[in-house]
Amino acid sequence: MIEILTSGVALGVHVPGLLLADRLREQGVDATVSVLERLLPRDKLRTTAGMKVAFHRDFRLARAGQRVASDPVAAVDPSAVSSLLERWRTGQVRQFVVFSGFWLRLVERYLSTCSVRPRVDVCHVDSVLSPSFRRAPDVGARPIWLAHADSGRLPYSIPVTRRPPLPWRDRADRLLVHGGGWGMGTYRGEVGGLRAQGFELDVVAYEPADVSDEDGGVRYHMMDPDWHPWLDVGYPPFGEVTPGTAPEFRRGSGHHGSFDLCREALAVVSKPGGGTLLDSLWSATPMVFLDPFGDHERRNADLWCGLGFGLLFADWKASGFDVGLLGEAHEALLAARDVPDYSRVLAEAS
Repeated sequence: MIEILTSGVALGVHVPGLLLADRLREQGVDATVSVLERLLPRDKLRTTAGMKVAFHRDFRLARAGQRVASDPVAAVDPSAVSSLLERWRTGQVRQFVVFSGFWLRLVERYLSTCSVRPRVDVCHVDSVLSPSFRRAPDVGARPIWLAHADSGRLPYSIPVTRRPPLPWRDRADRLLVHGGGWGMGTYRGEVGGLRAQGFELDVVAYEPADVSDEDGGVRYHMMDPDWHPWLDVGYPPFGEVTPGTAPEFRRGSGHHGSFDLCREALAVVSKPGGGTLLDSLWSATPMVFLDPFGDHERRNADLWCGLGFGLLFADWKASGFDVGLLGEAHEALLAARDVPDYSRVLAEAS
C-alpha cells in the first residue's frame, strides 16, 4: 500500500495528493490519502476554519500569519495518532508520499518501530521549500520536485487529466480569476479592471459575500463553504453560484472541478501557488501572477515566467493586456508537457 500524506490547510498540496492517488489507482496500485487535520481535536479545527475566513478577508493578515505559524502536530490527539500508526502497521504500508512537511515528525516516529523500513518520498509542489518543510526532521526521504526553481526545470509532474489541452482557437475570451484554496490575495481588486478591458471572467469566490449579479460578464463559482478537507478525502464540492439561487455543488471525477474552468480559459489570474502551476501545465493555460503569499510563491512565479509559461500582472498590464503574449505562453506550455509522470514512477516500483 502507498500512503499519501497531505494537509487540509493548503488545497494546493492536498489536491495534488488526491490526483496522485487517482493516477495510481488507474494503474492498479493501492493508494490511500490521509489528511493531517483529521488528527486534531474539534476545537483546533474550529480555529483553523476561522483562520481561513480571516486570511481570505485580509491578505496582510495571512502573510503575517504564515511567518508565525505553529506546527499542528503539537496539538494532535494522541489516541488518533495511535490508531493511525496501527493502521499503517496492519496495512503494511511500503511507501509514504509526504506532501506536507508537518507529517514528517509522525513518519519519523513510525519508522523507528519498523523492522522493514518503508520508502519515503517528499513531494514538493512548490519550486522551493515551502514553510512546512523548513524545520522538518530528516528521515532520509527521496525528494520529488514538481517544479524546481534553482535548476529551472520540471523534474516530475502529476497529471491532472489524460485529456489533451483545449486548442487555443477553441477558447473563449475568458479569464479564470482566483485566490487559491483559501481565496487569498489581491484577485478581487482586479475584477473591474479586467472587465473594462473586455474580458469575461470566471471568478472563484470564497464566501457568499463575494458573489454579485451586477455584471453579466462575470460568472462566480465556489467550493461548498461547509466542506473542509478533513471531513472526507474527496475533491472539493464545486459549482457556479448566483445570488438568490441555491447552488448545486458537485465533486469532480478524476480531478477537481475548478480545473475544467482552467482548461477553457485564456489565462489564470492568481497568486503563484504550487497547485495552480500544476493546473497551468496540464491545461496549457498561461498564468498571470498577482502578489505572492510568501517567498516560496515568489520563486514559483519567477520560475514560470522564466520558462515562458506566464507573466506578472504588472507586465501584462503594461503591454495593454496583449492576448498575443498569452498565446505564446500557451505554446510554450504545450511544448513542455513531456515531463516524467511521478505516478508511473511509483507504479513501476510497486
